[in-house]
Amino acid sequence: MIRIYFWKIPRRHIGWALIHMGLDRISLWRMNGISFWKLLGAGKGETFTPRDADPLRWGMLVVINPKDLAHFETSKLLQRWRKKSNAEFSADLSPISVHGKWSRKEPFTSLTPIEKNWNGPVAAITRARIKWRKNVIFWRSVPPVTHSLRNSPGLVSAIGIGEAPIGLQGTFSIWESGEAVRNFAYRGEAHKAAIEATHREDWYAEELFARFAITRSKGAL
Repeated sequence: MIRIYFWKIPRRHIGWALIHMGLDRISLWRMNGISFWKLLGAGKGETFTPRDADPLRWGMLVVINPKDLAHFETSKLLQRWRKKSNAEFSADLSPISVHGKWSRKEPFTSLTPIEKNWNGPVAAITRARIKWRKNVIFWRSVPPVTHSLRNSPGLVSAIGIGEAPIGLQGTFSIWESGEAVRNFAYRGEAHKAAIEATHREDWYAEELFARFAITRSKGAL
């Protein structure tokens, strides 16, 4: 199963969060039942440049064996983040469709997809590793797409996510339905133009686009 977390922290804990983005990697490597994980910075997701970053919001995604989830929920790692945070959002995700790779892996393909007729809320994750020489071109092309995203019918909320300040950027968005995601992805003129530019400019070294059913959520993104 997939569980994703986002925490909001007070400003006084920014230094602590930065340190634990590094230290928590060791804890996650050692934990039983976790087949894939990502520690995430977060931001506005408007330009995908460092100025978008929100140092008060941090996240984590894990693909975990359900039998190990209860132990993970009581782990010292999560207890530390909850102690330092003043708000938490979490959700369980079940894959609907996944295209591409994340860190040269296909972490969601072993999971059982949700029923095709899922009519509940949907989360979308887009993630890309941008070629260094293409960063400036990419940044110039992003604003029309993000403006279109923010004004898309059916969008509940969206934030930027990243594994590094530059070069590894993406979005996590929540939608009222799968139809709303599809309308944005395939009918929006700005998004279609971005897809054409992606093929023309070849700015991604790696990319992933995935849609998930939200089977449980707690808190506000």
